[in-house]
Amino acid sequence: MRKKPMIILSGPTAVGKTALSIALAKRVNGAIISADSMQVYKYMDIGSAKIMPEEMGGIKHYLIDELEPSEEFNIVRFQQMAKSALNEIYASGRIPIIVGGTGFYIQALLYDIDFDNQDCNEAYRNELERFAKEHGNEALHARLQEIDPVSAEKIHANNVKRVIRALEFYKLTGKPISEHNEAEQKKDSPYNFAYFVLTDDRANLYKRIDKRVDIMMEQGLLSEVQKLKAMGFHRGMVSMQGLGYKEILDYLDGKCSLEEAVYIIKRETRHFAKRQLTWFRRERDVLWLDKAAYKYDEAAVLEDMCRILNAKGILKE
Repeated sequence: MRKKPMIILSGPTAVGKTALSIALAKRVNGAIISADSMQVYKYMDIGSAKIMPEEMGGIKHYLIDELEPSEEFNIVRFQQMAKSALNEIYASGRIPIIVGGTGFYIQALLYDIDFDNQDCNEAYRNELERFAKEHGNEALHARLQEIDPVSAEKIHANNVKRVIRALEFYKLTGKPISEHNEAEQKKDSPYNFAYFVLTDDRANLYKRIDKRVDIMMEQGLLSEVQKLKAMGFHRGMVSMQGLGYKEILDYLDGKCSLEEAVYIIKRETRHFAKRQLTWFRRERDVLWLDKAAYKYDEAAVLEDMCRILNAKGILKE
């Protein structure tokens, strides 16, 4: 059976994926699925650098403005929503273009990774949550270290949710979750795909990040967060933990000055971009598009992408 086509355009935050994705979608009769953990939320436009309807150029976008900030968006939910979008795109005879910087989401969709979302019994989960509250995150993490050192190495002690999930998986199956994930990651993709990663000189990327944060502040990030807070959305929600949102909340809660909050957003966004690049370097089958190598000529980048897509048989002649 012929594999269905899929194009991925990823890369670090602020590198310029949005404009290129629109140009690409117009060229290949594509529709875009956002692989971003924040743009899926309504009312969170400025801090997530969300593409606005007037920027979409008539291209259909999925997983933008689909959830309330009070809803949890995780890897399993992303897979479900993205697969439903894929079915719609294929049925309309278009090519899906997955655009965003959340590498884990892209990997899950591209290789159809099974996260074994069967629930452990509630009592065991509550017991682990109580243990973390009483003895601390480090003590809970130490329990994971005993049964699954590979996962313990990858999961930070403060990421209590993932530590608990790994411990639950072991109790359910008797196997470390790292073993399961490794087997899943060796799977072949069910798609005929091209996985592009747009990148730039680091100094230039960091300049773009700083400038973008300044623009977000000019556009009204502060009032956006104030509005969300007034609507009853709070820091306990996954959405409000997003970069830019939690720092402005700290300012509104009197924990730091506005100047400090902006400084922290810039610093944390630079760190985030660095982590994203580390992730993409570890991925297999990635095609790097270095903007500097193309002398910042977007048309040249697009031509090269189309040449590769033709060679892979992703574009119909």
